[in-house]
Amino acid sequence: MVPLYLELQPRCRAERPPPDAEALSFLNHLRLVAMQCRAKARADLFEACALLSMDRTGSQAAHAEALMRCLNQALGQTARLHAPGTDELSFDEAWLMQLGRAVARGDEASTTFLLCSRIAVEHRRSIRFLVSRAAACFSLN
Repeated sequence: MVPLYLELQPRCRAERPPPDAEALSFLNHLRLVAMQCRAKARADLFEACALLSMDRTGSQAAHAEALMRCLNQALGQTARLHAPGTDELSFDEAWLMQLGRAVARGDEASTTFLLCSRIAVEHRRSIRFLVSRAAACFSLN
């Protein structure tokens, strides 16, 4: 008779489907911006959004930079991001890609779920604004 503990198989995490090329481009862009922002001071999320919303000509790069400079504040912890071009995805990166996709395709239910799962109530609107503007140049549908 085989002991019970030998018959139990360890639970494996479900494999995530590989991200599409546009989603990887979006993520690599955010990774690159995050690397450039490492030496810059952290920005307050509300101030950054207020400045960007007043400037209607604000570029996608400015929104991406504001997002990456404020992401840790919104998450309440340091986001784990890999170097651009890395195949491995951290949980934070997978979450950012899914949020970008949901915002780009106008999926309010998924966007709300993703924001509510990780972002404090007072930061959700600002993060949604920054992600939507940062993802505008990518076809994340």
